[in-house]
Amino acid sequence: MIRAMNLELLFKILSVIFIGVAAFFLWQGNKDGTFVSAVLGAVCFFLSVRFQIKERVNRRDAETQRQLEKEEQYEENLPANQRESTRIKGR
Repeated sequence: MIRAMNLELLFKILSVIFIGVAAFFLWQGNKDGTFVSAVLGAVCFFLSVRFQIKERVNRRDAETQRQLEKEEQYEENLPANQRESTRIKGR
């Protein structure tokens, strides 16, 4: 979890740096350098978004798993006659 957050921040910082370098190349009149730097900046930005989304999905999956485990534990603690009635209602 910490690594994904660090990678997200790293790619955000790199995207800002590359866009800054692209602006410098544009100011210098170097069109090839501008293009390459802008593309690298865009790639870094989208990679940071990817890590951010991946972290959200992982958190949501972990929460869903905890909820399922909690429900299973609740059903295990019910008396046998109530267990059957909750299974039928759940369908």
